[in-house]
Amino acid sequence: MREITTDIAVIGAGSAGLSAAYQAASAGADVLVIDENHLPGGQLFKQIHKFFGSRAHQAGTRGFQIGQELLERVQKSGARVWLDTLVYGIERDCSLGVIHDGAHYVVRAKKVIVATGAKENYMAFPGSTLPGVMGAGAAQTMVNVNRVLPGKRVVMLGSGNVGLIVSYQLMQAGADVVALVEAAPEIGGYAVHAGKLRRAGVPILVGHTITRVTGDGQVERVEIAQVDKQFNPIPGTERVLEADTVCLAVGLNPMTELVWMAGCKFCFIPAFGGHVPMHDGNMETTVPGLYVAGDVTGVEEASSAMEEGNLAGVCAAHALGLLTDEQAADKKAEINARLDALRAGLFGERRRTAKQQQLDAMQAEQGGNDHVG
Repeated sequence: MREITTDIAVIGAGSAGLSAAYQAASAGADVLVIDENHLPGGQLFKQIHKFFGSRAHQAGTRGFQIGQELLERVQKSGARVWLDTLVYGIERDCSLGVIHDGAHYVVRAKKVIVATGAKENYMAFPGSTLPGVMGAGAAQTMVNVNRVLPGKRVVMLGSGNVGLIVSYQLMQAGADVVALVEAAPEIGGYAVHAGKLRRAGVPILVGHTITRVTGDGQVERVEIAQVDKQFNPIPGTERVLEADTVCLAVGLNPMTELVWMAGCKFCFIPAFGGHVPMHDGNMETTVPGLYVAGDVTGVEEASSAMEEGNLAGVCAAHALGLLTDEQAADKKAEINARLDALRAGLFGERRRTAKQQQLDAMQAEQGGNDHVG
């Protein structure tokens, strides 16, 4: 087994991980980025739509273009990137068990930033294991990355931004979105995305759910029904849609396995996808030297993930003495101001409150320690 050392190991080469790597490497840290995929960039390279927000968050720029710019910055910063590489274990001393190029490594890092993102939730119903039932993110990968159309007639379950955006992108790729089904009484995503679907003639059926899927070895028919206030199907309201694909956009949950393994403490916040690692204002967990950033801290969106990555990278570099107190304070103030702007408004306020829950929980755990931001 081989052994290497580095100042900072970043697990995950998505928007948060690349941002963290850039900040830390730019401060002079020896940075190793590790990702199990054969291409870096995470979700950004699946996002062909234009981002919202402010100029600071590249509003009007498509996600894959942002990913290209971020990747170029990381490459110029001098950070090393290991792709097709698996991190299978982590210790409290920030040592990692890694498989790279078929060989086992122990990576000994002074600091570790976990930016592993999130995974799709699934929903079980009769026929949910038939070929043709998949996560919306899987369908987006097929269309935008692999240029493969998953089906010709699609039923989308879930009206959050993922369900709305992927539905429109499937239409752009040539699929017919038969209907978008949502159990809640109103859509969960931005009205601008829903408006594009409505103008294209896609029925958005709120107060409905999928009750079963049938077909001879694959999806052929999708039965839907109205639901009551407890989200139970109402007998007699069933109807059948002809379709060959069902996409599930029913939420995400943080990929926290490595953080659990390291012994970090967690809190449960439903708004962020479930159990999330407790961390302070520097993105450091209850395990000293272990930082988190992006959707692993609670599911938000790419712009927030990038800013959390920026914050973790700056704070890890500062902890190593590569930035002065004044330099770190200035950078953190700028990043936190941008994060606050992202978490303002109708949807952002819920996320701001949820993030504060994490900080409050950690502060209580540590007895009011000033380490908590």
